[in-house]
Amino acid sequence: MSKLISEKIIHENIHFATIMRPQLAEEGLTFLTDDNNFIQVGLWKYQKGKVLQTHYHNTFDRIATKTNETVYVVKGKITCNLYFEDGRKASSHVVEEGEMIAMFNQAHEYIIEEDSLVIENKNGPYFGPEKDRTRIDLG
Repeated sequence: MSKLISEKIIHENIHFATIMRPQLAEEGLTFLTDDNNFIQVGLWKYQKGKVLQTHYHNTFDRIATKTNETVYVVKGKITCNLYFEDGRKASSHVVEEGEMIAMFNQAHEYIIEEDSLVIENKNGPYFGPEKDRTRIDLG
């Protein structure tokens, strides 16, 4: 099975996450997330000399009711295990060097499979670990 540039992971009609593979990009601008996601991920693949017109972003009231996050594996390999919030395991996914996963719903854990360098990005503001997340005891 060939890999897709953007692979949605859906269980019981819930969009848990999306794995993104920028190395599969075609020329131009590609958005890898849906407009309604709390994190927007776009991918640029342009040739030397391309100019993106000068612009700024307008101010709007936005309401984000939960934290979403992306992790981009710069180097190494990780496993992302996805769980329902009640602790049931949904699936497991290896995220390799040069790939990114965006977490949208339910629960997740990361296992570092090799020495890794990973960039995490999430929407803010961040209210700290005690207020912003709930840990699940799987044992």
